[in-house]
Amino acid sequence: MKGTLAQFRSYDRSVRLLLANQFTINLGFYMLMPYLAQHLSGTLGLAGWLVGLVLGVRNFSQQGMFLVGGTLADRFGYKPLIVAGCVLRTVGFATLGLVDSVPALIAASAATGFAGALFNPAVRAYLAADAGERRVEAFALFNVFYQAGILLGPLVGMLLTGVDFRVTCLVSAAVFALLSVVQIRALPARRGNDARDRDVGAGATGTGGAGAGVLAQWRSIVRNRAFLLFSTAMIGSYVLTFQVYLALPLEVRRVGGDGEFGTVAVALLFAASGLTTVLGQTRVTAWCKGRLAPGQALTRGLTVMGLAFVPLLAAAALPEPGGGAGRWLLAALPPLLAALLLALGTMITYPFEMDTIVQLSGDRLVATHYGLYNTICGVGITVGNLLTGVALDAAREAGLSALPWLALLILGLGCALSLHGLHRAGRLSRTAPGARPVTA
Repeated sequence: MKGTLAQFRSYDRSVRLLLANQFTINLGFYMLMPYLAQHLSGTLGLAGWLVGLVLGVRNFSQQGMFLVGGTLADRFGYKPLIVAGCVLRTVGFATLGLVDSVPALIAASAATGFAGALFNPAVRAYLAADAGERRVEAFALFNVFYQAGILLGPLVGMLLTGVDFRVTCLVSAAVFALLSVVQIRALPARRGNDARDRDVGAGATGTGGAGAGVLAQWRSIVRNRAFLLFSTAMIGSYVLTFQVYLALPLEVRRVGGDGEFGTVAVALLFAASGLTTVLGQTRVTAWCKGRLAPGQALTRGLTVMGLAFVPLLAAAALPEPGGGAGRWLLAALPPLLAALLLALGTMITYPFEMDTIVQLSGDRLVATHYGLYNTICGVGITVGNLLTGVALDAAREAGLSALPWLALLILGLGCALSLHGLHRAGRLSRTAPGARPVTA
């Protein structure tokens, strides 16, 4: 941990502030979101489909608008979009705690989602720009702060929600309000190369047609075949890691029951995954960077993620004990091993994944590339989770408990093989010919 703090202090003020901001963003977000569904269905008494609608609107307004947020960040600078996202989330979270009408709840949910679409690509592009040649190490630290916020947020939220969920909403809104003020005062203005080039061109020629410029930029990114292939291959990593929140908790409860043991075991999954990342991320990244090329690290990371489901495959071949310690071990140990391996695979891939996006962008329109990448992976997560749910239901009905774990293993190894092919072909280290983005 001392090494992580020393590495944090070695970066410029802007990078340190971005890392602290990401911790605070996740702290404020995760102190509220895990308890929102219960508030909507319990306190407000909304029907299940309305709860799903409110939550779905938030997810859609974020995943579907990442490209727009990234494009705005490249055109107007990173700081304004980061600040705007935090201000909008302040308003959205405060509204969630103060209103009870469905239209207002939907509007607030959409605002909180769109806020994430505004600041997420901007934060990553800003970090990549100011970290320079130390991008990989900076993104490793970014993941440490990211996971620390996820770990602490639900604990703070649990304490606040024990008083009143509205208190949770207002405290979360206050966190984002404070974060907005800090960034307005302390975060230096930063623009990408493409924004500066556009300003110079506009000053020299007085060109207009900003809308046409955006469409041209989007077309140039879509023509970047290496970037699209990489984005598609990485979808599997997000589907696999999301199983910590979907398939693994369901498996714990299927074997161990829905009682107190199941609740504790699921909490242990989340805690183990987050703590492993916080404590081990920088060491894993240093080891990988000293021994592996980026493409090799990505391939091995996806391989580890796929192999994470081998313990569950092995457990499926064992007879389920009728009860007692044996049943508890079978319910908790294989999912826990899977969660730890998924965390290790993510630690290996994430810093190199973020750096590869910059490489494939040619250091142009970086935020837009991050935005499109997040949208592609977000759609992939939705489809992947739907198919995982279908596999879990089919396995339960057919008595084939190994089916979903085998499918997830194959997905991980298939994506690893795809990344290996891209690496061998040299498609992960340079922008595809003719794919240089067009500036407005």
